[in-house]
Amino acid sequence: MAVRAVAEVAAPSAGTVNVSRNPNFAKLRAGYLFPEIARRRKAHQDANPTAKIISLGIGDTTEPLPLFIANAMAKAAAGLATPEGYSGYGAEQGQGKLREALANTFYPGMRAADEIFVSDGSKCDIARLQMMFGALPTVAVQDPSYPVYVDSSVMMGMTGDHDGTGFANVEYMACRPENNFFPDLSKVKRTDIMFFCSPNNPTGAAATRAQLTELVALARKNRSILVYDAAYALYISNPDCPKSIYEIPGAEEVAIETCSFSKYAGFTGVRLGWTVVPKALKFQDGHPVHTDWNRMMTTCFNGASNIVQAGGLACLQPDGLQEMNQTIAFYKENAAILRQAFLDMGFSVYGGEDAPYVWVGFPGKASWAVFEEILEKCNIVTTPGSGFGPAGEGFVRASAFGSRANIHEAVDRFKAAFGSQN
Repeated sequence: MAVRAVAEVAAPSAGTVNVSRNPNFAKLRAGYLFPEIARRRKAHQDANPTAKIISLGIGDTTEPLPLFIANAMAKAAAGLATPEGYSGYGAEQGQGKLREALANTFYPGMRAADEIFVSDGSKCDIARLQMMFGALPTVAVQDPSYPVYVDSSVMMGMTGDHDGTGFANVEYMACRPENNFFPDLSKVKRTDIMFFCSPNNPTGAAATRAQLTELVALARKNRSILVYDAAYALYISNPDCPKSIYEIPGAEEVAIETCSFSKYAGFTGVRLGWTVVPKALKFQDGHPVHTDWNRMMTTCFNGASNIVQAGGLACLQPDGLQEMNQTIAFYKENAAILRQAFLDMGFSVYGGEDAPYVWVGFPGKASWAVFEEILEKCNIVTTPGSGFGPAGEGFVRASAFGSRANIHEAVDRFKAAFGSQN
């Protein structure tokens, strides 16, 4: 009698479930940019335990919270311990007084308070916007740009695989020195969603009124949605560069704007932002985007902390605005110091005037190789330009978020290591 061999099937390891992984996550390359930088920084510190590392990498604020704003949050927190001061769940869209203050301060005569949705920050809102849009829309991004735009598109299933340069089905709008960091819109293919940040992270370039008028005109022509990231708008000094997309006529019919207190008031850890969705903006079937965004926020978000919203309201009072502008001025001076130092060394330098980022060119060199060289020679963390997109190759970003002492020490280290490039 013949005996048939029965193949043995290996038992799954403990903890392995019969649930397939989201295949879109498999498309993502390595880790998210900034955790990867943190990993390499840790490896360098472990290998050089006595080294004093200065971080000009991730755009994390370093200066203490402005006192007027911090006191407002402390008072709100203390009030929660009293019967008359206690509050529980609030409106998911944000407290009415804060929405009114945001409208009056940043969008006077342009946007109504009920078009402003208070949140825990722009990054979270970008993810929620992508969830609202779903997997079907096509997407365009500035190149280089904040990695969240592309990575969240990949996670949602909007893109194809990575081809070694970029992701398939993403329209990369190249922004390089030769086009003054504004894309040639005549060459941009039509997409459903366009992500645009001004001042741009990482290049520091702020778009002019004429450029944004052209951008809005393209969105209107293509009947696309423009997601406009204004997280650094208050760093703009150039009067020809708008601080809101809604300064451009017609933008309310195509544009969603997201912003944050993170880089204005040092709220990177406190977490408070907002997104503006005009009621005039409608999907293809005529359904208001505002209605779906309200449903998204009320379903997936319980509202920003009431303590933090008290801080946001304080930011928009005269004393708070003054303190906030002083904080911004401090970081802008840091940026000017870094920019001038790189110029003095003979580098090609961009940004650092209307933004807290300095974009430095290293022609012919790979960005990650430059990152490693700077880390090895200077014990300084920067951000490799290629991490922001294909057009960022050959550049590194230096962040102006740091103490004044660290900025001056970083300049001394750069000059000792790289000297004159002339």
